[in-house]
Amino acid sequence: MQDFIPLYPLYQLLFTDHGLSASQVSTLFIIWSTTAFVLEVPSGAWADVFSRRKLLALGSLLSALGYASWILVPSYAGFALGFILWGASSALISGTFEALVYDELAARGCTDRYAGLISRAKAAALVLNLAATALAAPLYKLGGYQLAGAVSVLSCLAQLVVALSLPEATRVATADETEEVESGSGPLGRYGSMLRSGLAEAATSRPVRKAVALVALLGGFLAFDEYFPLLARDVGASTTLVPLLIAGTVAAQAIGGALAGPAYRLRASIFAVGLAATAGLIAWGSLSGTVQGFVPIAVGYGLMQLVIIVAEARLQDAIEGPARATVTSVSGLFAEVFAVAVYAGFALGSFRFTLPALVAALTIPVLLTALITPAALPPPASEGTR
Repeated sequence: MQDFIPLYPLYQLLFTDHGLSASQVSTLFIIWSTTAFVLEVPSGAWADVFSRRKLLALGSLLSALGYASWILVPSYAGFALGFILWGASSALISGTFEALVYDELAARGCTDRYAGLISRAKAAALVLNLAATALAAPLYKLGGYQLAGAVSVLSCLAQLVVALSLPEATRVATADETEEVESGSGPLGRYGSMLRSGLAEAATSRPVRKAVALVALLGGFLAFDEYFPLLARDVGASTTLVPLLIAGTVAAQAIGGALAGPAYRLRASIFAVGLAATAGLIAWGSLSGTVQGFVPIAVGYGLMQLVIIVAEARLQDAIEGPARATVTSVSGLFAEVFAVAVYAGFALGSFRFTLPALVAALTIPVLLTALITPAALPPPASEGTR
């Protein structure tokens, strides 16, 4: 339900149709990522000491309020408020969701199912994203941005109900780990101990540190899709055609996500080749200057989604301490740092370069990341250790 948001393929157009320039839109993205950046790790530690289920519900509510502000106050200030609320929601959910799923499986002794389960779950989310994207055009025709926004808010409220229905088992930890995180007195002491534990593992465990860095880089590349609607309009697509083009990229992501589980145990070099192909395909599509260029863009985005989910799953397997959500949030924090750099680059570059050239330029760090993937991606966990 988190991705059943008809506003997704339209909100960049909503901003520009209310007079915002490309550079102003990029500053909104910076506000969004900065909010998530500031709250990412603190919220991760919160998820390690508080109810993860309730935090997921709170994140859903904040998203609903954020989308509502875009429709009720369609101005730069209203859009900025919406991004602040969305950024806070993202920080609460990021790391919390993955940690809840992994620990629920750990409580049942079946963490070997995590990669397959999370890949199917995220593929299902993308299918709902695809459905919302397909609905965006008819909703826009029927009631403009207001109707698309109302459906998005209702989806967030449904997400809240689903989040509250999730199971939440007692956290799994060894005796040593329990003693470590309970060394502080009271909720604040436990919070501080959990925060230190997670940060220490992310900094001192070599496999975890490399996996955190790789997942952060890959997560930052998702900044691509914030510019796909503007790219579509740049090549001549109408407002009603834009959601259909975006639907192609989402469908490819769903396919890539569904294949991540079966691909989990492939060699790291194969994923490196996939990232290199991603760079080439997206650059080719963005520079083509035609609507047909969204075909290679979609294929490249699907490949990248596969690599991202595999990297996230291997990070979860590499984490050994009790502060799972905190460690996962560290990767989310650095992903936001990279995303802010991408948005800033677009904001500054838009004064000199065309949007297709800027999108193509972003594929250069994707290619560089492909070169370090064989060394940074942890090996798949053996059945006996998962």
